[in-house]
Amino acid sequence: MSEYDFQFDVDADGVATLTFDRPDTLNSLTFAIYGQLERLFRDLRTDDEVKVVVMTGKGKGFCSGGSVEEIIGPLLEAELDGTLEFTRMTGAVVRNMLRLDKPILAAINGVAAGAGSVLALASDLRVMADTAKFAFLFTKVGLTGADMGAAWLLPKVIGTGRAMEHLLLGDKLPADECLRIGLANRVVAREHVLAETLALARRLAAGPGLALGMTKKMVWHEWPMDLDAAIEQEAQAQALLLRAHDHREFYNAWMEKREPRFQGR
Repeated sequence: MSEYDFQFDVDADGVATLTFDRPDTLNSLTFAIYGQLERLFRDLRTDDEVKVVVMTGKGKGFCSGGSVEEIIGPLLEAELDGTLEFTRMTGAVVRNMLRLDKPILAAINGVAAGAGSVLALASDLRVMADTAKFAFLFTKVGLTGADMGAAWLLPKVIGTGRAMEHLLLGDKLPADECLRIGLANRVVAREHVLAETLALARRLAAGPGLALGMTKKMVWHEWPMDLDAAIEQEAQAQALLLRAHDHREFYNAWMEKREPRFQGR
């Protein structure tokens, strides 16, 4: 029996594919799945086998968010302490995704709604099917649009004005609009969305993992910094990378007129 309520496979290239596997509910989330995601993204920090993670959904949906029957119903009967424990856990999923020093790619094959939209948002690159949609629908069900870090993340990706509109109104965002405002990196035909995402993932997996991880870390760490602090942090990071194995391997490969063989260190 799998330790997860979703599919998780790692190929020979170090690309892990996480596939939400509840297609009858457009891959809605349960209490157990949230907990499994929190632990998985934490544990992947020390998993040397995995270099890149791809998230997608089985069937017609990417992820429709928390299950109405299995999460919302029980939470309405819970005490405040229990409800807060749950909301902190869901936020920890996103925190662990952002702290993972490996690229996470979302292959958005169908609707990404509610918590599903935030999981896609928290990914580093997003490839959307031309038929897929985002829906930050929290206010439509009487909840704050600020959920799981959405109010912190979305303005950074698409700007405060657009983020405010979509978090307040909760309307569906079609793929072409997501591409226009920078929420999607690429839009392709639905039948090609996973292949396109895996091609990007393998390209990243073959690259200098230490450099990629440091780039992701710098992007998120520098948001609250002023210019001087950001430049100093980048100077220190680059000084370390200039002395790392992969950069020396690039130099050796250049001198020997061959392709570099990066090892992520």
